[in-house]
Order: sequence, then C-alpha cells, then structure tokens
Amino acid sequence: MASSIIRIASVGLVGESVFLGVPGFHIGEETVTASSMFEEPGGKGFNQALAAARAGAQVSFLGAVGPDSYSDNVESFCRKEQIKAYLPKKEQHTAYAVIQTDKDGHNHVTVYQGAALDTSDVDEFKSEIAEADILLLNNEVSDKVNLACADIAIRNRTRIIMNPSPRRHIPETLKSQVFLFTPNEYEVGEIHDYRNCIVTLGAKGSLIKSLNALVPAESVVPIDTTGAGDTYTGVLAVMLAEGKPIMEAAKIATKAAAITITKQGVVDAIPYRSSYFA
Repeated sequence: MASSIIRIASVGLVGESVFLGVPGFHIGEETVTASSMFEEPGGKGFNQALAAARAGAQVSFLGAVGPDSYSDNVESFCRKEQIKAYLPKKEQHTAYAVIQTDKDGHNHVTVYQGAALDTSDVDEFKSEIAEADILLLNNEVSDKVNLACADIAIRNRTRIIMNPSPRRHIPETLKSQVFLFTPNEYEVGEIHDYRNCIVTLGAKGSLIKSLNALVPAESVVPIDTTGAGDTYTGVLAVMLAEGKPIMEAAKIATKAAAITITKQGVVDAIPYRSSYFA
C-alpha cells in the first residue's frame, strides 16, 4: 500500500462473554461455585480487531449480531474503539460465551455461536478487504464465508493471516491462500505440513516454523489466559503490515500477549501499543 496508514480487516464471531472465576474445573457432574462474574463483548475476530486497533491500525470488522441488546453493546463499543464495524442483523440470538477461569489462570470456554455470517454479508465488506494490508480470518465462521473473503483478498493482493481456531478441517484451497497461520499446539495438527506457521505454545513461547526458531515467552504471573492468542495475532498482523521482519514482529506480539494474561478478562486486558512498543 502507498499509504502509511496500516489497514486491517477482520472477520469473525462477535457477541457477549460472561467470565466466571472458579476454584477449579468440574469433575463429572460436580457443581462448582464461582467467586466472581462479569460480562463484556468478545469473539475471536472481534478480539483480534481490537488488538490491531490498539496497536495503531485502522481496523474494520465484519460480524453478525442478533435482535437483542447485545448487538447494541457491540456497536457502541466498536465506535468507542474507532473500529469500523459491519454488523448484519440475523434472526438468531447474538453469540454468547461462558469462560471459566481457575485460580492458576487457566480457562475453559463454551461458545454458543448464534447469529452467523453468510456469503452475502461478505459483499458489503468487499471494499474493506480490498483496501486492507492484511485480512484476519478464523474458524468461528463457516468455510464458505472464509473462502469468499479469501477470494477477494487474493484478487486485491491483501495478505491473509488465519488463526485456525476452533480446530477443524481447512479446505486445501483456503490453505493455499493463507500467508501465515497462527495455531496453538492443538490446532497445528490440521496444518502440520505447512511451514508458513507461527505456533503459539503458551508458557513456552512461540515457534516460527519457517525459521525453526523459538521465541521465548515473557516471564509473567498469569491471571487469565483468555484472549492471549487473539492479542498475539492482532498485534502480529499490524507489525508485519508495518514491514517488520517476522522474528521482530513475533517478539513484539509476545510482549503484548504477556500483558494480556496479567489481567482479568479480555477487553480491558488487551494492551495499547505504548505499553509494549517504544
């Protein structure tokens, strides 16, 4: 792009998340009592868009919502964060997630996907993808939607970064169109034969497969690991779009993700650029 403005387009799920602090996770049919609870907007594509916006990019986001108050919350939040949001309304309820976090900062996530994008929604977002430096995709939308977005990106020389979460089979056509994957240790199984990957390894850091290089994790005490991978992907996209080498971009993304896990929740935990990049 000729412009110095970095443009990131993100497509994915958005909805409401409820966070429950628990002493430990369920065993069998055990009932667990939560010690804390709060709600905030969330979703992989949404979180990645937020991380990219706070990293200094001009961000657009496409996600479906339902006929409920949660959709209003998402819209107002995007305005506040200066994210250009495309939020087609569907008949289904807006997505909802329950995140349980134990005393060690580990989490279990259950998602009701609710309102879903279809390929007709992508048409309204076409210019945002075409004008972006990087398109962010993930598996919280259908293969058809991802493929439609990728087709526009390829035709307009927009690079694609895909976080293949939740894990599922990825069409070969889509694999061939992705510039870089950011799976975790579990998700990498679907793309194990691809070297254009940075595998996030939690406390062990991340592995840049193309360089066979490990980027060590920052030494922090985790409070809540929810959203760390989304922060990593969003910040990584901005750094790469700025022209930074992949190793440098990964180190900066690692710092940002480390800050995220030192706070409860996701929205308030995703850091601003000034806190991890001088």
